[in-house]
Amino acid sequence: MTLTGKHALVTGGGTGIGLAIARALADQGAQVTITGRRLNVLEEHANNGLHAIQMDVADEASVVEGVAAAVAARGPIQICVPNAGIAEGRALHNTDMAFWRHMMGINVDGCYLTIRECLKSMVTTDWGRVIAVSSIAGLRGLKGAPCYSTSKHAVIGMIKALSADFATKPYTFNALCPAYVDTDIVTDNTQKIMERTGMSEAEARKLMVGVNPHGRLITPEEVAEAALFLCAPNSGSVNGQTIQISGGEM
Repeated sequence: MTLTGKHALVTGGGTGIGLAIARALADQGAQVTITGRRLNVLEEHANNGLHAIQMDVADEASVVEGVAAAVAARGPIQICVPNAGIAEGRALHNTDMAFWRHMMGINVDGCYLTIRECLKSMVTTDWGRVIAVSSIAGLRGLKGAPCYSTSKHAVIGMIKALSADFATKPYTFNALCPAYVDTDIVTDNTQKIMERTGMSEAEARKLMVGVNPHGRLITPEEVAEAALFLCAPNSGSVNGQTIQISGGEM
């Protein structure tokens, strides 16, 4: 497989899953725009086909300007990876509107804005892939995290609708649904669980690791391999799907 000549855009591309996907695409020859709010983090990885643009997916103007700048620099975006997201559990009766809107603003609005702006150039080409990073929580719901689960269900609904809209076109829309991945989100949530429950670090971490049936955290590179599969030459009939990278969780 070669992605030489293709331009990819990955939001949240400076760390974790986003960075792993960006590197995997670049390794196959793509020019990859990585975006995020922290330019210094992005610039640490801006080499070997990776190009940094500061962009806040929760800010419409920032997304419009950021995607336009990427297209101006490297041409139409043919691989769009809306990956930027946040994850935090909170009981619904303890969830205020500020928490709810913040989660939706990044996880749902950010995905929508990213896809909308990338499609404007993608549809001028003869091939395209939209690969949204949802979650296993978007398929079955995650206990203790109704707001997060709602946001990830919404991403999957968006992807399925778009796959129907473009079914006869050379663009596919799919969602990656990982379980717990070894990223900063797990580290941050471990600390929050410890503070909320008084658990030890090992106990708090086990709550997340234990959800994965194979008894370990998934690596970002495992999720990136699934993204590469969706860009392969014979992947055109894989459309509107939710690809689980979950260690056997159903």
